[in-house]
Amino acid sequence: MSLKNSSTSNPIFNDYFWDDGRDSSKKMTVFGIFVKSLIGILVIAAITSYIWKLSVEGMDTGWFTLGGMLAAAVISIIISFRTQWAGFLVPFYIIAKGFFLGGFSAYAHKHFSELPYQAIGVTIVTFFVMLLLYQTHIIDVTKRVRSVIITVTTSIMVVYLTSLILSFFDIRTFIWGTSWWAIGFNILAAIVASFALLLDFDYIERYKNKAPKQKDWLATWGLLATLIWLYVEALRLLQKFAIKFR
Repeated sequence: MSLKNSSTSNPIFNDYFWDDGRDSSKKMTVFGIFVKSLIGILVIAAITSYIWKLSVEGMDTGWFTLGGMLAAAVISIIISFRTQWAGFLVPFYIIAKGFFLGGFSAYAHKHFSELPYQAIGVTIVTFFVMLLLYQTHIIDVTKRVRSVIITVTTSIMVVYLTSLILSFFDIRTFIWGTSWWAIGFNILAAIVASFALLLDFDYIERYKNKAPKQKDWLATWGLLATLIWLYVEALRLLQKFAIKFR
C-alpha cells in the first residue's frame, strides 16, 4: 500500500511527512514513539510545575501562555515544510507547549485549584478508553471516519483562529463565554480531540516498522499535539462548568 496515496489522520500527519527516505534501514517503532512521547510529557510536566510555582509566588504567567502558543505554532509550521528537521525541532515544540500549558494551567489553578488535576485525569482516562476502543475494533478507523474527523477538526481550528484574531480587536465570540453555546462547542471539540487519538493510533499501527526511523519524531509530535489539545479542551470545559454552576 502506497503511503503517498493514503488519506491523512490527525491533521498534524499529512502525506508529505511520509513521502521521503523510505529505504532507510532503521524504521519507526512503537517503542521509539512511546519513549519520546513519555520524555516529552515529563518535560512538559516539569515546565508546567515550575510556572505554577512562579504563579503562586505572584508572577503574572499570562505571557507564558501566549508566548508558548505562538512559538509552538511557528515551530509546527516549520516542521510541516521541513520534516527532516523534526528531530531537532520537536524538542523545542515540547518546550514551547510546556510554557503554554504552564501559563494556561497556572491560571486555572489560581482560580480553581483542583481543575488542572481533574483535566489530567480526564485526559489519561480518555486516552486509554480510546486505545481500548481501537485495539478491540469497537470503532474501526475507516476512510469515512477519517474524513469526518479531519473535516470537523479543521472547522474547529478555523473557529479558534478566527476568534483569537478577533479577540485582539476586543471582539469576543461565543466560544470564550460560559453560555450553553460555548459549553456545547467545548464538548464538541473535546469529543473530536478524543476521536483524533484513534487516528493517531491507526497511523502508528499502519506505519510501524515501515516508515523511516526519523518519523518517530513526527508521530510523537502528532500524538502529543492531540493529547495537549484534549487536555486543553477538558480544562476549558471544566472551567466553564465551575463558573456556570458556582
